[in-house]
Amino acid sequence: MYKATLKSAMAYADQNNIEGWVHEYLCGEGDNLEFSEGLKLEPRDYEGPKLMTLDLFTRIYGPEPGMKYSIPEDDKAQVKRFWQNVDRIVERYKAGNWNMPPLIIKDCGEGYELNDGNHRFEALKMLGIKEYWVILWRTSESASKLKEAYD
Repeated sequence: MYKATLKSAMAYADQNNIEGWVHEYLCGEGDNLEFSEGLKLEPRDYEGPKLMTLDLFTRIYGPEPGMKYSIPEDDKAQVKRFWQNVDRIVERYKAGNWNMPPLIIKDCGEGYELNDGNHRFEALKMLGIKEYWVILWRTSESASKLKEAYD
C-alpha cells in the first residue's frame, strides 16, 4: 500500500514499480502534479531508492539568485514560506518519527538535477546529514546513451 515514506518507496521498488510510487507521491503529499505529468510525456527509467551523497546535488528551487526555478526576492511572503517549510521539515525529521520520502533526482549523465525535494534537501543539509535516499530517473534515450558508453 502506498504511503509517502522511504519504506513504501522501497516496497514499490521491490515490486519493480518505483515509477508508480513516484507518481502517487507527486500527485499526493509531494504536491507536484505538473512534474508528474511532465514525467509521463515520454518513457523514463527509474532507479532506487538508493543512498547517495548529498554533495552531488544542488537545489533548483528557492529564493537564492540563479536558481532554475527561483522565488522572486521581492515576494517576501513566498520566501518566508520556503524557509518555514524547511524549518517544519527539520523539526519533523528531528522528532524521529518520520520516515521521510526519498528525493527525486534527474540523472543527466554528466551530473544530477534535484527535481523534487528541494525543501527536504535544504533541511537535510541544515541538519548536517551527508547522505540520503534518492530515486533517480532518466529519459529512456539518455539511459540508452549511458548504456552504450559503458558497453
